[in-house]
Amino acid sequence: MVSTICIGYIEIFRGTPLLVQLFILYFGLPAIGIALSPLHSALLGLSLNSGAYQAEYLRGSIQAIPSGQMIAARTLGMTKMRSIKNVILPQALRISIPAWSNELIYLFKYTSIASIIQVNELTKEGVLIASRNFRYIEIFLIIALIYLIFTFIMTEIIDRLTKKMSIPGIGVQDRARPRLI
Repeated sequence: MVSTICIGYIEIFRGTPLLVQLFILYFGLPAIGIALSPLHSALLGLSLNSGAYQAEYLRGSIQAIPSGQMIAARTLGMTKMRSIKNVILPQALRISIPAWSNELIYLFKYTSIASIIQVNELTKEGVLIASRNFRYIEIFLIIALIYLIFTFIMTEIIDRLTKKMSIPGIGVQDRARPRLI
């Protein structure tokens, strides 16, 4: 039952456009008596959408762990839950960091879509400023630069986290030394 609900959630939110989800939350829910502010609609929509993708990244990472890891943990006397917590999840989380980092960056950039449901975020503010002084190219180049700077900063932080969590000899090779065949 729980599995069916999870699969349904993931398929619905990955299978429909984020913009449609935001429209349903902001314009559709008031029809059934649930009125959310633009900001709450955007936060809920972005969170539910991103959560569906993140669940799939974690599922894929867990499936990437060789089954022998679980067998070895169980052989050592660990319960199934303890094996998952202490053996499988730490490895899966390391594997999922690159995918989650991409999702974080996508989520940051997707906030611009929230301007369509009246959320005053960076893009919406840019539209308001540009419409007052008719300097569209300059304003949107500045907005693009701001997104680029924040994306670069997030990428650097995530790269450092990935290096800190890496296990020497496993996974991504050291970029400083080319690999000889």
